[in-house]
Amino acid sequence: MSVEIDHPVPDFSAPATGDKTVTLSKLRGQQAVVYFYPKASTPGCTTEGGDFRDRKPQFDAANTVIIGVSRDGIRAQENFKAKQDFNFDLISDKDETVCQLFDVIKLKKMYGKEHLGIERSTFLIDSDGKLAQEWRGVKVPGHVDEVLDAAKALNNGSLNN
Repeated sequence: MSVEIDHPVPDFSAPATGDKTVTLSKLRGQQAVVYFYPKASTPGCTTEGGDFRDRKPQFDAANTVIIGVSRDGIRAQENFKAKQDFNFDLISDKDETVCQLFDVIKLKKMYGKEHLGIERSTFLIDSDGKLAQEWRGVKVPGHVDEVLDAAKALNNGSLNN
């Protein structure tokens, strides 16, 4: 089962930085950006996380929580968050439960070898827990601004799917 636009996102709970557990249903009443990145502390993931960090006040103003997800262990996530001064939580999804729910594990090629990995993807969930918008196969430059515009539009009731 995978997520679909205009349908409720199945509830999930996962371990996150700060010794927390993120539970989707506990975020109701707020919008949520759930973004998946391949690996903590790599260049593209650092840039993307930094873009979310730098725009967090605007996401807050749009009633939107930011959550990053990768398959890295909790220690790697804690180190990544601390080193980059991220002001939002990162989920450690070592068992790929959340990744499978959002269908972001894809066959990728690196240096001519194929492996399964996270396809950089972002999901915008409305305050009722329904998937409002998704971005798959994300390219980092300009992406966070696009997500922010969608979050603002959704919060203002003007997002068109």
